Amino acid sequence: MILEPKRLPAFFHRSERGREPVREWVQGLAAADRKIIGEDVKDVEFSWPLGMPLVRSLGSGLWEVRSRLTGGKIARVIFCVAQGRMVLLHGFVKKTQKTPQKDIDLALRRKKGEDQ
Repeated sequence: MILEPKRLPAFFHRSERGREPVREWVQGLAAADRKIIGEDVKDVEFSWPLGMPLVRSLGSGLWEVRSRLTGGKIARVIFCVAQGRMVLLHGFVKKTQKTPQKDIDLALRRKKGEDQ
């Protein structure tokens, strides 16, 4: 069996304090939801580049992985591509139609290394 290499390996953003906020957020989710997000991120790793319905550009070098969780919930993982890697910057369960600007701004700060 020959395994295809990941086209865009995923890495968790790590703050200067050593925190990995997306890993912490995912670990706080139900097991079924963790599995869904993990599968969606894996699909991006092996199939990059790809677009809707799984991935959407947010502009400014940010992208979102779009996941449908259990119970009708919707989650997003915002990432950027840096040095051939998918850097997972921010994750959240979506409560509004549009991706909130505060979530985009937080991801941008993390991308620039200005996070907590």
